[in-house]
Amino acid sequence: MSVIAIINQKGGCAKSTTAVHLAYWLVHRRNKVLLVDADAQRSSSIWLESLEDNIPCEVLQEPETLLQRIPKLAEAYNYVVVDGPAGLSDATKSILFRADLAIIPCQPSGVDLRSASDAIRLIRQAQAERNGAPKAAVFLSRAVKGTRLKDEAMLLLNNIGVPVLDTVIHQRQAIADTFGQAATVWELLGKAAVEAAEEFDQLFREIMEMVP
Repeated sequence: MSVIAIINQKGGCAKSTTAVHLAYWLVHRRNKVLLVDADAQRSSSIWLESLEDNIPCEVLQEPETLLQRIPKLAEAYNYVVVDGPAGLSDATKSILFRADLAIIPCQPSGVDLRSASDAIRLIRQAQAERNGAPKAAVFLSRAVKGTRLKDEAMLLLNNIGVPVLDTVIHQRQAIADTFGQAATVWELLGKAAVEAAEEFDQLFREIMEMVP
């Protein structure tokens, strides 16, 4: 019944990685979940097809199709996770007009922080027309532990105008390997995979606390 959109106009921010891992996490908590792949690269739908778990997915990219289909899909599933397109296109606007919650992954760089600000402006436009919906939050992704860049990014995000989630997803090779190994971090071995799984679990618990 809830639509959670993962959006950002900039590629490489871990949007598809977050969407696929969130869908997997929700399914393994006995939820009926569908992932909508709205990105032209189709990374998340290709990834889901390679997993052993049968997680339903639809590729929807046209703005009007997204507007029409998302509410119907939401009626049939506990959660619809939307992997938004790159760029703040009309498709992104359609997603925001149907989402209950918009999550913005943001890397700790000046370019990414500006990109997140642009996404938040688009969210504000949707909120103004939808009486406050969707709720929104941003989180820091692909951060390197112990760096000044990470600390500075967190300070800047706290002034960005939407809640900042406490959990930070750190850069790890285990996460980078998941797509190529047709897996999620929960299925990989090693300390890095375990640590990544713990961070994703914390992140998704935070996200679920925001779901209307």
